[in-house]
Amino acid sequence: MTARLEQLVAGRWSPGRADALRSLNPARPASVVAEGGGAAPADVDAAVEAAAAAARGWARTPMHQRGAVLLAAADLVDRNAEAWGLELAAEEGKTRAEGVGEVRRAAQILRYYGNEGDRQAGEIFASPRAGEQILVTRKPIGVIAVITPFNFPIAIPAWKIAPALVYGNTVVWKPASTVPLLAMRLAQALTAAGLPPGVLNLVIGDAECGTAIVGHDGIGAVTFTGSTGVGRRIGAGAAARGVPVQAEMGGKNAALVLDDADLDLALEQVMLGAFRSTGQKCTATSRLIVTDGIAERFLSALADRVHTLAVGDPTDDATEMGPVISGTARQAISAGIAAAVAQGATVLAGGRPYAEGPLAEGYFVAPTVVELASTAADIWRYELFGPVLAVTRAADAEQAFGLANDSEFGLSAAVFTQDLTRALEAVEHLDVGVLHVNSESAGADPHVPFGGAKKSGLGPKEQGAAAREFFTHTTTVYLRGGRPGA
Repeated sequence: MTARLEQLVAGRWSPGRADALRSLNPARPASVVAEGGGAAPADVDAAVEAAAAAARGWARTPMHQRGAVLLAAADLVDRNAEAWGLELAAEEGKTRAEGVGEVRRAAQILRYYGNEGDRQAGEIFASPRAGEQILVTRKPIGVIAVITPFNFPIAIPAWKIAPALVYGNTVVWKPASTVPLLAMRLAQALTAAGLPPGVLNLVIGDAECGTAIVGHDGIGAVTFTGSTGVGRRIGAGAAARGVPVQAEMGGKNAALVLDDADLDLALEQVMLGAFRSTGQKCTATSRLIVTDGIAERFLSALADRVHTLAVGDPTDDATEMGPVISGTARQAISAGIAAAVAQGATVLAGGRPYAEGPLAEGYFVAPTVVELASTAADIWRYELFGPVLAVTRAADAEQAFGLANDSEFGLSAAVFTQDLTRALEAVEHLDVGVLHVNSESAGADPHVPFGGAKKSGLGPKEQGAAAREFFTHTTTVYLRGGRPGA
């Protein structure tokens, strides 16, 4: 059945006033998952006004009460994990198991921030003056614009919205228009858990809708996850207006397999990093660097494993990899593979479009591994955001580290080695925001900072205590009483 899309503004669900949006099943594009009117400019204005009107009351609500709403929402999300995970698989294209896991991760994030009231809320410093203490307290920013991508349609929104709310902000949220159903599910859970009207407003619309939100005079800060180009435009526009931005953008993440690695472990983890979620992760492994001593064995085993990867309908439990999000994405990824071959790359696995049957009808891209003739190839530098792994060889660990750093991005990396000295060298020399030693390049836990180095991110990191740096500002209070006995 096709779900009906609605906007949430000031606590009321209603159809959008712009042209209809359709969410298609990327495995079967003739199937409409959800449909409804998109957000018009008037809907955006109403959402920002509602968030502004609710801001003072929500900020004055004790943090434990704000957290209690998140904890109740977490229970609702958990109870619906199987059903919503299946909807996620149908709408976004990742496997059912991954979809259910993502819904449960959203619940975990809500619980983490739901307990924020039990953690440190400020600091006290000594004063050089008698009878005085210096307190550093924190206050919410106000109205936060939350712009989220398609690839994690409930987890990424949760890790932005949960801290925004628990720290006392109100939210205007625009999800990717390709995955509106899961956005509605999260908003429904939060409203059913007791979130007051206007504290969270969901506007589902196209790119112009997002532009209207982030440029609105009533927005106090913008948190964004998405493409590098859009993130930089948001950052530039917000800076011109003096509005803080937190932007998690592109990655071209490397996995380094050194001569002494546990090759079976490395093979398993590289496969997961490159092809789980169809490679549609900002932390996905898209570059592979193998040292000469093990290159032939490892690449042969990798190609064999890729050839056996079960590609198909993501709602089928036997499927290991589903489709990409859209026909446009499929076309761009296929063009990137063709360009790599034209620039001298050798295809080790995949590389060709599906010619017939359900895989040709859906937005499927064959899992692909290409070995490069030169790292000057475009595929070494530019993010394809799909199931494509570019490989090069290194003479030794030192050269491998240099190749890994050969990118304007610095989101994540993985290094596979049994040598503690090499692992410590990786920690010191790899310029990334997230480093995995002997595990895949993807993965983020809610209690620790997440974000990239170099041009992978703007502003403070996400998740854990780091989120507080973006969603609050400090007030330094010089606290002094009157004269004793007065």
